[in-house]
Amino acid sequence: MNLARALAKTAQRDPSKTALFWGGSHFSYGEIWSRSQGVAARLRSAFGVRPGDRVGLWLRNRPEFVPALFGILQAGAVAVPINNFLKPPEVAFILADAGIDVVMLDETMREGFEKLRPGRPGLKPLAVEDFAGLEAPAPEGQGCRRAESDLAVIIYTSGTTGHPKGAMLSHGNLLANVESCRRVLEAAGHDRIVVLLPMFHSFMLTVGILLPLLIGGSIVLIQTLHPPKNVVAEILQHRATILPAVPQFFRAMTHGSVPVHLPLRLCISGAAPLPAEILKEFTARFPMPLLEGYGLSEAGPVVSFNPIHGPWKAGSIGVPIPGVEVSVQNDSGEILGPAVTGEICVRGSNVMLGYWNQPEETAKTMRGDWLLTGDIGHVDADGYFYITDRKKDMLLVNGINVYPRQIEEVLYAFPGVKEAAVIGVPDPRRGEQPLAFVAAQEGVALQEGALLQFARRQLADYKVPRHIVFLPALPRNATGKILKSELRKTAPPAP
Repeated sequence: MNLARALAKTAQRDPSKTALFWGGSHFSYGEIWSRSQGVAARLRSAFGVRPGDRVGLWLRNRPEFVPALFGILQAGAVAVPINNFLKPPEVAFILADAGIDVVMLDETMREGFEKLRPGRPGLKPLAVEDFAGLEAPAPEGQGCRRAESDLAVIIYTSGTTGHPKGAMLSHGNLLANVESCRRVLEAAGHDRIVVLLPMFHSFMLTVGILLPLLIGGSIVLIQTLHPPKNVVAEILQHRATILPAVPQFFRAMTHGSVPVHLPLRLCISGAAPLPAEILKEFTARFPMPLLEGYGLSEAGPVVSFNPIHGPWKAGSIGVPIPGVEVSVQNDSGEILGPAVTGEICVRGSNVMLGYWNQPEETAKTMRGDWLLTGDIGHVDADGYFYITDRKKDMLLVNGINVYPRQIEEVLYAFPGVKEAAVIGVPDPRRGEQPLAFVAAQEGVALQEGALLQFARRQLADYKVPRHIVFLPALPRNATGKILKSELRKTAPPAP
């Protein structure tokens, strides 16, 4: 079995059923599958894509994302979703690292694509606006023949070295995670899952796209998040039943003019820790449960979840989902008992094959068949896990991983910057936001506006520090390492 065949089976069972709602438009399983086949045929015939080739998926949220994804998989190729908030220099690294020669895009990405051409002249675009003429099914005998062990998707995660790493997920990894999610969410064909987060995100890829389509459910793809009442209107219009989102969205629901009685049976908070206050306010207002889960791209991504029927524990990421093992280990690999703090480790058929072209990074992340998450936490006597800190110096901005090192490297490139360090500060809307500390070279007067403008040209907007604190020198320890712990003590609150 592979992902393309799994969708084909669903489409064959009920081709007329609506697979995706998009405002006033409906797309049936038959239409989605036929278009996926047409995309696969076009990739093979016009672009020479062969099994194992990597194809970029650089799109905003739109219905064509689904046949684009499955068209790549049907062609036997590997889908590489690209964060559409990234700037061309960041995208260029991913294209080069993954060896991507074909990129699916929409017109909003065309300007960025043209900026990439000089550095990669062989790069070829396939515009999703042209999908309307690609419904013809693939020629007989050219169906996807990939095995569960074959690579299906590469998800790029921000890297601690300043460059992102490509987490390699096989067909089997994703099929296993979908099945685990089906069981833990008690999801069935009557469910309609809301997709309002970016479709390139691993959370949405598995829970928002693969899960509903492989069980015969439906996707409710939200057209616009602004104003928030539009989201609620579409949830009501399409009778959505499951809402996965980030904590900040549930906070907005709690404080907004949202009807108490919605068709939703379940809300899922993921991609960032759920503050206890948001959970308390939401639970006091709405009758449906808001349950927190945990995951990471390297694990497909879902790892744990608070049980639907309870008990629910505020502040906990829940218990491991079916088919997944979670433990707390020390640096020697010893499994620790309840209430003892250590590193959260994951084992199961959902765990990635490794990082693309980075065996050394893979070796650092895997200890035998255990995935080292880099998150610090503990487990209680009932088997519920808790995240208390991060081993890796990572920020979560709107549920997206941001690593300070990449931002620091950009700041260091600005003329006159002697030292730079970035930390995360709490933000009620974004979860966290980057805060930069900079020391100038002797005799240089730096301007915050110029430095931030320079950063915006190199970094996605959500990675750009919202503020820069200028210091004569950054605190260091005896070995010369910048003491971010000291910077956190003096950090001003987020504006």
